[in-house]
Amino acid sequence: MPVLVITGTGTEVGKTVTTAAVAAAALAAGQSVAVLKAAQTGVRPDERGDADEVARLVGAVTAVELARYPEPLAPGTAARRAGMAPVHPYEVAEAAAKLATEHDLVLVEGAGGLLVRFDAAGGTLADAARLLNAPVLVVASAGLGTLNTTELTARELGARGLEPAGVVIGSWPDAPDLASRCNVMDLPEVAAAPLLGALPAGAGALQPADFRTAAPEWLAPRLYGTWDAEAFRIREAP
Repeated sequence: MPVLVITGTGTEVGKTVTTAAVAAAALAAGQSVAVLKAAQTGVRPDERGDADEVARLVGAVTAVELARYPEPLAPGTAARRAGMAPVHPYEVAEAAAKLATEHDLVLVEGAGGLLVRFDAAGGTLADAARLLNAPVLVVASAGLGTLNTTELTARELGARGLEPAGVVIGSWPDAPDLASRCNVMDLPEVAAAPLLGALPAGAGALQPADFRTAAPEWLAPRLYGTWDAEAFRIREAP
């Protein structure tokens, strides 16, 4: 798995913190890691972007950002409104492939969901994943509504012939409601892929040293961690 593409079922589902957790777990397992942010939106030049946030939490990673646009919009829209050049899927694929020659693992983080458009031609993160022939990790929310968005994402992956690496719950609440607890059982079914982790709510607010120590406990062995999906299901299921 030299390249892993990470997408979300929407915005604010914990995609960046999940990317950081996978990076931290891989580093703890002795892997060299690069993180590639395909397109950063809604951030000024002097502000920290998602790739910078991953580097802050994780430490010794190569963090690369291909494009940055000031307005918090889909990358294609943000590029057009700013009068800036868009980023294209082939550019994402080329950058990831180059990083893969120099690192054991490259994590490619998208913007929003799988089909958010990068350019006027309708290029998406899915197109970059296809060019890379890379598996796609889906980050989903815990609560009501997540089954629909997760299944839609999974169906699109299947329609495009892309490999679903699995699903990670990007923010598991301290006091999960009934829907969240039921979703632990249902998410792998609707995704047709294994549940590979659950990050505790507020994980991104931890001190970097604490984040790095804890990250492997939130992720399954396929993502370099020690998290036990079956034990989690038994503990959380209603």
